[in-house]
Formats: sequence, structure tokens, C-alpha cells
Amino acid sequence: MNAETTFKTEQAQRYLGTLCKHFGHKVPVELDGNTGRIDLPFGQCELAANDAALDMKVSAENKADLDKTAQVIASHLERFAFRENPQIEWH
Repeated sequence: MNAETTFKTEQAQRYLGTLCKHFGHKVPVELDGNTGRIDLPFGQCELAANDAALDMKVSAENKADLDKTAQVIASHLERFAFRENPQIEWH
């Protein structure tokens, strides 16, 4: 199962690095330039930053794990980007 969202921000590269660095202390993470991947025990998140937005795609084996993965990623982004008050809606 998959869900994706886009957070429009000029700070996408910064948030990509912050998310990957934060989760990298706990779970496997890949960070390569403008892309990253976070492997949580219950799902994965692929991230891509550009000049205008941070694109995020979460995937998991079932709906419950997908929802949990999306919630964990969104809650951390909301905390790191509190000045921009992101409204994360997964599709």
C-alpha cells in the first residue's frame, strides 16, 4: 500500500536532511543529494526535495502500518517545520 503528499516549501532540502539525520539514529536511512529513504520497522518513506517542495511517499504492507508510517513522518515534519505550519494530507 502507498500514500503520497507534497509539502510546498523553499526549505525542502533542509527538512529532507533533518528528517533523515533524526531517523538515522534509530533506523536505516539513505540520503543521497536531493533524495532520501527512511526504513521504519512498519513501513518506508521515500523523500525528494526540490526548490519548491518536499515530496514524500510512504509504503507499508497493510493499511494500519501505512497509516502509522504516514503519521510518524508527518508528525516529525510538523515539529521540524513548525514555523511554516505544514498541513500534511496523504493521498
